[in-house]
Amino acid sequence: MVVDFRKNRDPPSPINMCDFPVTTVDSFRFLGSIITQDLKWELNISSITKAQQRLFFMRQLKKFNLPKTMMVHFYTAIIESILCSSITVWYAAATAKDKGRLQRVIRSAERVIGCNLPSLHDLFALKTLKRARKIVADPSHPGQNLFVPLPSGRRLRTIRTKTSHHTNSFFLSPVGLINRARSPTD
Repeated sequence: MVVDFRKNRDPPSPINMCDFPVTTVDSFRFLGSIITQDLKWELNISSITKAQQRLFFMRQLKKFNLPKTMMVHFYTAIIESILCSSITVWYAAATAKDKGRLQRVIRSAERVIGCNLPSLHDLFALKTLKRARKIVADPSHPGQNLFVPLPSGRRLRTIRTKTSHHTNSFFLSPVGLINRARSPTD
């Protein structure tokens, strides 16, 4: 797969390995996430929305009068785990339409269970903060130098970017979330 955002795109030169040509692809699955050559996440989110199919099992469990706590455990293990697969990578770059599609899965599960569940944004914030804390605590992590505290020590320095590819990357989101969590409430 070739990722190229230059304005003047020349076709990539053919790559050979052991005298066999390597074919280029538009997308591939890596660790359960679908990555496309334009680094958009619609294809990945379409595969995640298949979690909607698992609501059938929740409806069956509701017919058997399973307690709400057990239904929430089932939702967390079977549906939320799919919705949150690599959420820290794709959420910031996902379109509002795609986020809405995934939020509808959560709302459907809320109706089946009969209680409120964390929104997609809340799940993203929770997973992102957890991952950011691990990076900050690990001095050998290559991304640790992106979490630089300001002289006051209370907030982190905002990462400046020039392109939307960097704006939608993982490291910009946790800095904002950490700063909002650390800022004093009025």
